Amino acid sequence: MEIANDNGRFISILSDYGFKATFGNESDTTFLKKALQALIDSPFPIREVTFIKNELTAITVDSRSGIYDIACIDENDNHFIVEMQLSEYPEFIQRMKFYALHRFNTLVKKGEYRFENLPKIYCIGILAKTIFLEIADYHNIAILRNAQNETIDDQLTFVTVELDKFLKRVKEVESDLDKLIYTMKNLHTITEASQFPKFWNEEWLKRAILEVDLRNMTPEQKLAYEMTLSANALAVKNENKKIDAVKESFVVSLIEQTDFDDEKIADLSSTSIEFVTRVRKKTLSR
Repeated sequence: MEIANDNGRFISILSDYGFKATFGNESDTTFLKKALQALIDSPFPIREVTFIKNELTAITVDSRSGIYDIACIDENDNHFIVEMQLSEYPEFIQRMKFYALHRFNTLVKKGEYRFENLPKIYCIGILAKTIFLEIADYHNIAILRNAQNETIDDQLTFVTVELDKFLKRVKEVESDLDKLIYTMKNLHTITEASQFPKFWNEEWLKRAILEVDLRNMTPEQKLAYEMTLSANALAVKNENKKIDAVKESFVVSLIEQTDFDDEKIADLSSTSIEFVTRVRKKTLSR
């Protein structure tokens, strides 16, 4: 899924900057409140959200730490964790379990505690790619149920949205969830307000759209956006260097341990013949 549009007027909500400017906007939570309500499929409006520490500290010496994209609580002490995942990550649900159970662990008190009155935890994953190949729905909500589909416990709720599965055209969009997903997938492709669907005039979406409208941004906001782009580009460049280093190491081992020609090695290492030839020359010159 493309999230960049060089000729676009709007920054993609799926980008790092766009996600933080909309979902992570601490000065105006109008969009976040409505989005959370839609994502958890609740009939009750969320009236207030407060951002909380989004850092996970390691529980043991050998356990893992991390950072949530978004962590907040509402007026009823419901806890929300929101994660955006753009690249393929088939095991993403395992990461969601890690995040949710870490949050659960922080809520359990010491001493003679009977686990009563625990607040609900909603762990929400928004994925650009499909991870549940056998499930048709793009929106899934999971709690603990028995084989007869009866609820055992709903204190922990896992919510996933797979954007690739959402194929509705604008005239088919009805629910707030559909409006949210359509906006996330399509806003950055729009160049003029005349192309807006009617529901983008709804206050919660209008406020989010303003936050990622390049024409509406202050010089400071534009600088922050450019810095985010530069940081992301550098991260990609460094990651590509790591990938190339691994590929080169594999190619070197094939050159040194086999008598395969460059075409065969390129095929085995998923690289180009030119790449293998370049590595072979470097290896021979050592």
